[in-house]
Amino acid sequence: MKATAQTLPTAIVAEKSWPAVYADLVKARLTLLVLLTTLVGFYVGSRGPADFALMAHTLFGTALLAGGAAALNELWERDHDARMRRTQGRPLPSGRLQPATVLLFGVTCAVAGLAWLALAVNVPAALLGTASLACYLFVYTPLKRVTWLNTLVGAIPGGLPPLIGWAAARGELDAGGWALFAIQACWQVPHFLAIAWIYREEYARAGFVMLPVVDRAGRQTGRVSVALALALVAASLGPFAFGLAGPVYLAGALALGLLFAGLAVRFARDLTLPRAWQLFYASLLYLPLVLGLLVLDKR
Repeated sequence: MKATAQTLPTAIVAEKSWPAVYADLVKARLTLLVLLTTLVGFYVGSRGPADFALMAHTLFGTALLAGGAAALNELWERDHDARMRRTQGRPLPSGRLQPATVLLFGVTCAVAGLAWLALAVNVPAALLGTASLACYLFVYTPLKRVTWLNTLVGAIPGGLPPLIGWAAARGELDAGGWALFAIQACWQVPHFLAIAWIYREEYARAGFVMLPVVDRAGRQTGRVSVALALALVAASLGPFAFGLAGPVYLAGALALGLLFAGLAVRFARDLTLPRAWQLFYASLLYLPLVLGLLVLDKR
C-alpha cells in the first residue's frame, strides 16, 4: 500500500527525530519489557551471586534479537499497520523509513543478536532465541490474518524471555525456568485480548483475525480472558512450588492473581470499553509487581 504515507500530514511525518523513529521501529517499550523479564529470569536462575558480565552479554544479545524481530514484524505488516490509526504513524506506513532499510536493519540485528547469545552466552539461550524469533515471525505473524488462535500461539514467543534469561544463567532448562515461562505466557493472553477488544474495529479494518473481531458478541473473548487469568493464578504458584521463592512471594502472587482474575471476570460480564481498559492497565501493573516479588523473595 504505497499511498499510505500520503495519508499523514507532512508535519506529522517530519516531526520525529531519527532516534525516535528507530525507537518506534524496534518497539522500544515492548523491547524494554523483554529485557526486564529476561533480567528477572537471569537473576532468579542464578546459583549464588549473579555473573554481571554474563548478564550484560545476555541483555545485549536479547536486545539486538528483540529489536530485529520487531523491525521485521513491522516490515511484514506495514500495509496492515497503515490501515490502523494506532499504527499508521510507524516508520514504514508513515514513509519515514523504506522497506529495504528496515529489512537490512532487522536482519542485521536479529542475526547479530543470535550470534551474540551463541558466542558470548551459551547455546541453550541462543536456541531459545532462535525458537522465539522463528515462532514470532513465521508462525504468529502470518496467523494474525488467518485465525484468532494466533493470540495463543503468540504467547509462546511472548513467554520465552525469562526462560532465555534462566538458560543464560544456568546453561540448562529445568522446571523452574518453565515456571517463569508459564507465568508470562498466561499473562500475554488477557493482556492482549483487552487491547484487541478496545481496538477491534481497527483490527477488523486492517484484516487481522483477532478473537474480538470474529466474536462480535464478546462471550468467547470473555471466557478465554477469564480462563487464562485463572491459569495465570495457578502458574504463579510455580516459583514457590519449585523452591525459587518463599511465602512472601506466594501470598503476594496469590493476591495479585486473584485481583487480576476478578477484573477479567468483570470484563467478561460487562464487555465494555472501561472494563477492557481496567483489565489492560491491571495487566501492566501485574507483571512487574509479581516479578518484583519474585526477585525480592528469591530463595
